[in-house]
Amino acid sequence: MQLSTRYTTRVALTVAIGGFLMGFEASVISGAVTFIVEEFDLGRIELGWAVASLTLSATVAMLFAGPLSDRLGRRPVLMTAALLFTVSALAAAAAPNLAIFVTARMVGGLAVGAALIVAPMYIAEIAPARQRGRMVSLNQLNIVTGIAAAFFSNYLILELGHAGLGPDLILGDESWRAMLGVEALPALAYFLALFTVPESPRWLAMHGREEEARRVLERSCGREQADADLAVIHASLANRVNPGLRELFRPSMRLVLTIGVSVAVLQQITGINAIFFYAPMIFEQSGIGTDASFMQAVLVGLVNLGFTLLAISQIDRLGRRPLLGFGLAGIAACMLLLAYGFGSATYTLTGDDVASFPASIAGTLEPLVGQTWHSDVDFQQAVVAVAGSDFWQSRQSEIVSAAIDANPTLILFGVLGFVASFAISIGPVMWVLFSELFPNRMRGVAISFVGFINSAVSFAVQLAFPWELEQIGNAGAFLIYGLFAIAGLVIVMRVLPETKGRSLEELEAKLVG
Repeated sequence: MQLSTRYTTRVALTVAIGGFLMGFEASVISGAVTFIVEEFDLGRIELGWAVASLTLSATVAMLFAGPLSDRLGRRPVLMTAALLFTVSALAAAAAPNLAIFVTARMVGGLAVGAALIVAPMYIAEIAPARQRGRMVSLNQLNIVTGIAAAFFSNYLILELGHAGLGPDLILGDESWRAMLGVEALPALAYFLALFTVPESPRWLAMHGREEEARRVLERSCGREQADADLAVIHASLANRVNPGLRELFRPSMRLVLTIGVSVAVLQQITGINAIFFYAPMIFEQSGIGTDASFMQAVLVGLVNLGFTLLAISQIDRLGRRPLLGFGLAGIAACMLLLAYGFGSATYTLTGDDVASFPASIAGTLEPLVGQTWHSDVDFQQAVVAVAGSDFWQSRQSEIVSAAIDANPTLILFGVLGFVASFAISIGPVMWVLFSELFPNRMRGVAISFVGFINSAVSFAVQLAFPWELEQIGNAGAFLIYGLFAIAGLVIVMRVLPETKGRSLEELEAKLVG
């Protein structure tokens, strides 16, 4: 490996730790979901709000992260995000009530929004064109590594608790607080590591600091290429104006904006964060119990990581468009499979099932013995009718596990297939496309805008998912996601050109009128 390549890889990996923290911050809540329902006495919409509040503040942060990074620099914004990640983790772990818990989550959301926008932007601006796809995908790799680490950390803390070890020695039944608080350690490490990376060379050039920009480019791609890159950067900025949202909607930007918005909506509307943020809850719905559901969530993280690595190895070889087409087709097929798996399940409580519960529970459920329901919604309503909603919320996992007759292997296969399809396609490809499509002079504003749309859709999905499970059931929710994937596949394949192997300035000349 050449010195310049080694240097660029090191810098990109350091900056991409922000992606790790984003993935960890977003997904670690999956382990605490069932615990905070009981701790804070939450209804379904309140649970959705507790989970989705992070994404709401991330959505707001995305509007400002790009312009702030254009004004202050990429590195200062990332350093601020690292500190916010630390504060969020500690505050959520110590939260005594829902209001403080949500506030802590929203502080973390500000960090997520900033990291999600600025880290891939920085990497795209320092990476050579021939390596840009792989380099920017390092951020997505770190996101999925963070997701996998969160699932594994939650499972490890849960198992240590069962063994009477680890955080349970201090926190007792509230070891979920340790699940949330452990993130403070890598967040502080990220803050310190950012002191070792330079400012973005394109940002330096945009602000007239040409010698600094040249030094960074020489280290990342060599002296000869640095001179060539500076020349095209200056050419692309020759007619620079102060960018704003109004310029984003000019006719010359129509193609790139259409692509950006379509991909931003599609990445979230197919339900990825319903899977990541509620994974143990979904697996519990298949009847396998709490511990097994946490273990299967770890598998989700590992599959996500493995297929993201595969995408990174192929994104500059096969290109963005083929990966998107293959992955979206897989997403649609797996969501339809999940709809079938849950839709074909039946729910029956036998006398033996009821007898296995404590006497107080058995007596409550006795009127339901021998009846069969073909819908999880109908079964839930029957239990609530005889025992009340509080009883259902506190005993849902046990009751579903006893009553359901489903194929948990089919459901596991559908979830893992969906995650694999996402990870090899629209997961990493979206951020690569965002970093490539928009011109230098307004990349910060444009990525903030499409990132805002992406995050707003994610917020809606997370907020609505518990309500969807309650009102239309697992099968209905997954069927809707599958239909969205089919529609998105048709739209994206009609409008998306191939962008691999071209410099940012070359793409600007081709795609922006």
